[in-house]
Amino acid sequence: MTTEEDSIDQASSARRERLKALRAAKEYLSTPDDGPVQDENKEEGPVDVHGDRKVVAVEEDPIEQAAAARRERIKALRTAKELLDMPDEGPVHNHSNAEDSEENEEDNIPNMKFRNYLPHDKQLQEGKVAPAVLPKFEDPVAAVPSAPEKIEDPFVNIAPKKPNWDLRRDVQKKLDKLERRTQKAIYQLMQEQEKEKEALEAENGEAED
Repeated sequence: MTTEEDSIDQASSARRERLKALRAAKEYLSTPDDGPVQDENKEEGPVDVHGDRKVVAVEEDPIEQAAAARRERIKALRTAKELLDMPDEGPVHNHSNAEDSEENEEDNIPNMKFRNYLPHDKQLQEGKVAPAVLPKFEDPVAAVPSAPEKIEDPFVNIAPKKPNWDLRRDVQKKLDKLERRTQKAIYQLMQEQEKEKEALEAENGEAED
């Protein structure tokens, strides 16, 4: 930032010097050059030995003043011309460098991203990050139907329980297992009886033949 301020100050000081030189040149050009004319009129006065010396002394001063004024005019015009002819590339170059540095600083500024916060400022709302989209997938557990829950009858608990209900509850698993075995044994017995009937029918048919 100091280089930018220095370049701006140099450019402004150069412009002020130009304006001063132009104003001075304009003032010198606008001032009338009547001093020597008045001195020439004074030469037509009465001739006196002492007076001539005084007039000559008076004439030399305005001539020197006019010459000095002309020299100052020429000097002011030259300085104004030099200032006008001077290229104003240095400050412009510095200004361009300052702009480039500002752009680089702006590029280096980290952008604020808001993931879980919605800012109220419109300029900051541009940094709001869109919510992440989760991929869709099928849940393998959801495809398997869950076992239906047993709904207990509320009126069962109202009735008085038997004295041995806790014993029956503890032995219920064993009773269920025994019931399954009993059903399996009954099925096997039925199959054996059917086989025996078929065998008897076959023997009776052979005996009749």
